[in-house]
Amino acid sequence: QVQLVESGGGLVQPGGSLTLSCAASQDIINSGVGWGRQAPGKQREVVAQMARNGSTTYVDSVKGRATISRDNARNTVRLQMKSLKLEDTAVYYCYVVGRVGEIVWGQGTQVTVSS
Repeated sequence: QVQLVESGGGLVQPGGSLTLSCAASQDIINSGVGWGRQAPGKQREVVAQMARNGSTTYVDSVKGRATISRDNARNTVRLQMKSLKLEDTAVYYCYVVGRVGEIVWGQGTQVTVSS
């Protein structure tokens, strides 16, 4: 099973930006990928996803502020976020859609937006 390791989280001021990266242990070129997040006391939500054909979708709360991208040569998925808000504070997880449709999640990286 593919292993995913996220990085790039940290403390960011409101209005700031950051880029999260997700390194996969194996080829993901034929997989759908995405990012989700979970804030304290809330359920995990998918915020950005990219299908195998490169089409992307975003949850309304991050539209215009988030960009998902992938580097198939490096088995890497990134999430760029700008104009960060306090409510973007959460643990961010990347995921890969496996061969039989299962979702494989990474261990997560904390993003805290605070002044």
